[in-house]
Amino acid sequence: MKLKPQWICILIVGLSFGTAWAIRGQFGHEQGAAWAGAIGGLALVLVSERSDWHRNMLMITLSSAVGWGFAGIISYGAIAGKYAQSDNFTNVYYGLMMLFVIGALYGLVGGGLVGLSLDSTEKNRVKWGQLIAEMVAGGVLVHALLVDQLEILMTPPRSEAWAISLGAGMAMLWYMARNNHSSPIRVALFAALGGGFGFAFGEFFHLVMNWIELPFNTWNMAEYSIGFFGGIGMAYGVFSSKWEHETEEPQKWENKVALFFLIGLIPLIIFRESFSYGMFLEKYKELSNGTTIAFLNSLSAGCVMVLITGTIWYFLHQSQEPFGFRQTLLLFLIYTIGYIVLSYISTGLFLGTFLKNSNHHLYLINLLVAVLLLRKDYKAFSNKQTDCIDWKTWLFWTVFIILILVLFALIAIRLHGPTDDSFDRFPV
Repeated sequence: MKLKPQWICILIVGLSFGTAWAIRGQFGHEQGAAWAGAIGGLALVLVSERSDWHRNMLMITLSSAVGWGFAGIISYGAIAGKYAQSDNFTNVYYGLMMLFVIGALYGLVGGGLVGLSLDSTEKNRVKWGQLIAEMVAGGVLVHALLVDQLEILMTPPRSEAWAISLGAGMAMLWYMARNNHSSPIRVALFAALGGGFGFAFGEFFHLVMNWIELPFNTWNMAEYSIGFFGGIGMAYGVFSSKWEHETEEPQKWENKVALFFLIGLIPLIIFRESFSYGMFLEKYKELSNGTTIAFLNSLSAGCVMVLITGTIWYFLHQSQEPFGFRQTLLLFLIYTIGYIVLSYISTGLFLGTFLKNSNHHLYLINLLVAVLLLRKDYKAFSNKQTDCIDWKTWLFWTVFIILILVLFALIAIRLHGPTDDSFDRFPV
């Protein structure tokens, strides 16, 4: 069966975002998710063939980075590493469902902010200051109500920041509904479904591959899953929705601020958290040449980040605004290739073990496939674009996924032996 052109474009976004999210697993937290989110946003703009979106690529990319990075505050180590790997249905199903919720929160805010950046036109401009204030207030209030007052806890005694993401997402949806941003709501909801299913399915896939005893970093494939399905959900929401054309060009200060965050602040935070000399020194303290390896890792990562920043700034500075497809492609390639190189450095480039990291080589294959598909002129948008929200269809797929997770849980408890009480959120 031949894929329709629209689905090839959606696949490009899924491949790009999945690859970036798998790399994100090496760095974690908000900054890693932000870099991955930026790559997903760039892939979306690339395949859109919308000149107004190319002109505004930096602001769209920043929105994707901030939106997908926001839920990085959520703690899910116990859910993925303990509850979902328990030996009884109750706790495994709880673990998979909570991964669905967390993945949905990633997609909700990430897809929502991308949708709003696409929908912020002269006809209906988004009031970003008001939106941010409402999301902050929503996050604080929902956390205070659910966690502090009602004591609804997901992973005690760990952080319950999921409630902050939930409150921010609810406030964002309320802002969209009040201000007639219907298409961004569609994007947020479909991205939530994709991200939620991707995270839960990725954990199930991880358990199955461990049962098969495949000599491969299967958890990295689980991380790939949330990006792949989250990217597909976001892209489907965008390319099946109606969007007004933006007639105004972004102001230069807006592009400069967005560029500062993308090639300045995000790389700087990742370097501090993942590539500092002291961190590597502690990691390799047992090796006889640990000091040398730590120095080489930190120095090479710093050089790569400086090269990424300098190259992007130079080419965009030399380009005459407004930006077009060429500039968007350039930013996408440099940002993605740079992220892959940093992942190689982080996982043993100077230890001589990087050739054994076969999952890293798949990053390059994914990128190559995406670039080859980009050479074709595919139509991204559906012939039946709408700004109507089909709640019945969305609820159907939500219930369908919840039921599928029942099957996953029933299979998962048979994929390993008995576990101790530390794997249980609830006594059984």
